Amino acid sequence: MRTDMEERACDLALYIIENNATVRMAAKRFSISKSTVHKDLSQRLPAFNKPLYLQVKEVLERNKAERHIRGGIATRKKYKGDGNEG
Repeated sequence: MRTDMEERACDLALYIIENNATVRMAAKRFSISKSTVHKDLSQRLPAFNKPLYLQVKEVLERNKAERHIRGGIATRKKYKGDGNEG
């Protein structure tokens, strides 16, 4: 029988994979902290569903590699409006 934490970890992983979501987006969607998302995906999920863990790990690593780009876009929006201004 699956526990609530295991079910939540699977739900988080599926959400991230299907929506190419970030940890922050998943945390907001499930109303939990980013720390909980990380713990569920990096510690709990591999213990009982290794194939799903490997899939979500790919998405998370891609997001990590791209985060500096998203940060630059956010900074541009902050100081120049929507980012489309000169």
